[in-house]
Parts: sequence; structure tokens; C-alpha cells
Amino acid sequence: MMPARRRYPVGAEPTLDGTSFRVWAPKRRNVYVVLEDGEHSLEREPGGHFSGLVTTARPGARYRFRLDDDAPPYADPASRCQPEGPHGPSQVVDSNGYSWSDRGWKGIGLKGQVLYELHVGTFTPEGTWAAAVGKLPFLKDIGVTAIEMMPVNGFPGRFGWGYDGVNLFAPTHLYGTPDDLRRFIDAAHGLGLGVILDVVYNHIGPDGNVLACFAEEYFTDRYENEWGEAINFDGDEAGPVREFFIANAAYWIDEFHCDGLRLDATQSLFDASEEHVIAALTRAARAAATGSTPCGTTISITQLWWR
Repeated sequence: MMPARRRYPVGAEPTLDGTSFRVWAPKRRNVYVVLEDGEHSLEREPGGHFSGLVTTARPGARYRFRLDDDAPPYADPASRCQPEGPHGPSQVVDSNGYSWSDRGWKGIGLKGQVLYELHVGTFTPEGTWAAAVGKLPFLKDIGVTAIEMMPVNGFPGRFGWGYDGVNLFAPTHLYGTPDDLRRFIDAAHGLGLGVILDVVYNHIGPDGNVLACFAEEYFTDRYENEWGEAINFDGDEAGPVREFFIANAAYWIDEFHCDGLRLDATQSLFDASEEHVIAALTRAARAAATGSTPCGTTISITQLWWR
């Protein structure tokens, strides 16, 4: 059972008393949070999660997880920020630190939208969310009503389309901070522009991917996937895997006020479960939109092909 006072099932979440850490590593004996002040042991739960409150960890603290006697330690699979990229340490982020100004925003519907596919890294010479904010009035003026933002989760290297991302919860440091992304979406809403985020749930990029170090059960060889190892949405130990991806869908709506998700390569999302993972994460995203976020409507676009 997930410990009380957590917003999401995995990752680092600041509290008044420190930071709550939780990670799934079912075949590991010991898991430690590695901070500047040393290692802190997490408690094993019956389902294979490890969790604990570290009172010395505050927003901005950088950390890694040590698994048993492995060296070196690993980044958090659900890291909210990777300030040095996928191979660097994770950083504790205060998701409530940004003050939103879009309380009057009602969201968008699918009908009548004029979408603009935007790659943050090439949209401006600077290639950042901060620089992109200044160009939003131009999109408004030419008749765009919604931005379809290409994947922004962390990936290795200096340039990339985002489709080989490895940090599903961490906006890439190359484009700015998590709050820079929030500020970009907030500004878009202020101009009447919706923001749909492109997400990749059919595979994880090969470089910097640490999921299998924590649990081989994240992946399966039951299906042939043209993009890499297939995600285990319906096999043994699939519950925490589904939970991870479903939580991610809700996370982008809840904490970043995205108006919808565009799911990449849905033909490679293999799932024979009673409820397909696409239906499950769509339900979670819509619940997030009508719950703690101000956006009243969330749309889910499962596949768009751009020419």
C-alpha cells in the first residue's frame, strides 16, 4: 500500500517534514537514497516498493538511489528534474512552488482546433521555453488555437526530437526548468492557446534508461516492438508498471496544466488486460483535469501523423 501523504505512487515529493521517496525495485534487498549528507535507507513494502521520509532532503537537493551494492548509484526512474541530463543526479522539485495565473482557463475541446506542432529546441534560436513565450503572440495572430508540443521528457545528448526520452517525469534541462515549462503553458493559456503534450509510452530510449536496473518487469519479450523493448502492461508484475505510466499521464495534466496528450505509436502499446492501458491512462488524465487543476476539459489524441 502506498504511504500516506503522497500525491503520486513513485518519485520524490517534498513535505513539511522533509522529502518522501518511493521507488519500485521488487528483486532488490536494499535501496538507499544518496544525498550530500550520506545514504539513507528506505523501508521495503510488501509489493516490492521501497519508501521513506528523509528529513534532510529539501527542494533543490540532488540525489540518487543505490540498489544493494551496485555502484555507481542510479537516477530516480520517476525523477521530476535531471539538471545535468539523464546520466546525472536527480533533483527534488517543489511542484507547488509556481503560482499559476490561469484560474479562468476552461480548457479546450477537440472540434475546431487549429494545431501547431512545436519543437521547443528549434522554435527559437535559444531553444528554450523562456524564449518561446515571447513568440506565442505570433502563433495567436496566425490563427493557431492549440500547440501540440513534441516530447519534452529528458533525453541524452544536446539535440533530439524527444522520442527516445528516458526521464518520463522530468522535462529536459536543455529547454529550461520545470517551472519554465509551467510558465510557458501559463502564458499560452493567458493568450487563449491550448497546449497538448506529445508523450511516448510505447518504449523507453536506450541511453540513460535505468528502469530495468530497478525492475526487469518493466519490459517484456512477449511482443515484438519496432522501437525497442515492449513495455509490460499485461504480464507478470504488470500492476506497478501500469501504475507508473498511468500516473505519468495524470502528472502532466495535474502539475503542468496541459490540455491533452498525444500518444505516440499506439500500435506498439501492447495490452491484453481487461482494461487497455490507453483507456486507463485517459481516464486518469481526465480525472486529473477535473480534480485539482483548473482546466475543465482535457482531450486525448491517441495518434496524429504529421507530414
